[in-house]
Amino acid sequence: MARRRGTAESLAREFVERYRDRYRRGVEVFAQGLGEALIHLDFPSGHQKHIKGTNALERLFREVKRRTRVVGVFPSEGSLGNLATVVMLRATEDWALRRYLDMAPLWAAEEKPTKTAT
Repeated sequence: MARRRGTAESLAREFVERYRDRYRRGVEVFAQGLGEALIHLDFPSGHQKHIKGTNALERLFREVKRRTRVVGVFPSEGSLGNLATVVMLRATEDWALRRYLDMAPLWAAEEKPTKTAT
């Protein structure tokens, strides 16, 4: 639930120190995946809540499942793929028209020089 990368990393270090001896292998796996788990903290704060969750994907998969259950039996595997593709394309069109994320903070961050670029 940390909102800043530094806070999240310090909490992770405390966790590793606390449980390293008792759960060695689990803590190793935790430490290896930490970088990917915190990647959403590199984005502007307004984007973080949308990036870290999988609600949009879960909703899309539920819609595909709902549509394919109505048909029941498909004549071929290709027809199932076609229907799933159409459902996903329609969802993409719907999301293209919505204002899901404000991209201005992200574009501003790209225009600023980074430490490696200077």
